Amino acid sequence: MRAVTILFALLASATPASAIDLKGHLVPGGFVIGEVEPGATVLLGETPVEVAPDGRFVIGFGRDQGPEAQLTIIHADGKPEQQMLSIAPRDYEVQRIDKLDQNMVTPDPATEARIKADQAKVKAARANPSQRRDFLMDFIWPATGPISGVYGSQRILNGVPKAPHFGTDIAAPEGAPVVAPADGMVRLAETGFYLTGGTVIIDHGLGLYSSYLHLSRVDVVPGQELRQGDMIGAVGKTGRATGPHLHWGLNWNEIRLDPALLAPPMVELTP
Repeated sequence: MRAVTILFALLASATPASAIDLKGHLVPGGFVIGEVEPGATVLLGETPVEVAPDGRFVIGFGRDQGPEAQLTIIHADGKPEQQMLSIAPRDYEVQRIDKLDQNMVTPDPATEARIKADQAKVKAARANPSQRRDFLMDFIWPATGPISGVYGSQRILNGVPKAPHFGTDIAAPEGAPVVAPADGMVRLAETGFYLTGGTVIIDHGLGLYSSYLHLSRVDVVPGQELRQGDMIGAVGKTGRATGPHLHWGLNWNEIRLDPALLAPPMVELTP
């Protein structure tokens, strides 16, 4: 994982100072890998964090994360340690998209029910975090091309303010290959979601999931093991899209992260 390593001395009241190793991005949308001694319990704020038997864990920060986040470590002997993490602020763009089918912007009741059914499948795909360690890899880009949409931007669709954009859009041509950016297991593979069209979700372990939307072709099935660079589908414009592109998303459980923070600069992948 390409990121800065941060060492925090966490002081416990009755024990010597110990250290927690955090590697990642302390920003909204950021993803951090941590390591504590085996048997410890970790909380981010009041949220329990999945900790692997070897002491590794993953945390992430949402788009609107405030300037601080409290990390608590409860050791196997029951003694707690706390650290306030400083979260660097980010600015977000405003993106206007027009000429969408109005039912894609303000869906009728029948369409809304379909969207909710799609969302339930997505939630179920992320419901049971695995003990995989694929998040430890250096990720690559799943496709290459101009970046046409960035994480966190406020979207105005047909003049109507909507939810922020939670991902990175890569304006590759229709049919261009989409590959797994890291090892993982396919948790969802659908071709007909209303808003996202062809959709794939990959499990990278401890609650980290990547997603690939608007695919014109889906080449994988749920439960399939993937290696970095394996084909998962092709760029398309299915669902709510005005043109061919790949929407690449990243989640830590239900918190939406910025996938562009995981990959090297796009220039590294082009001649």
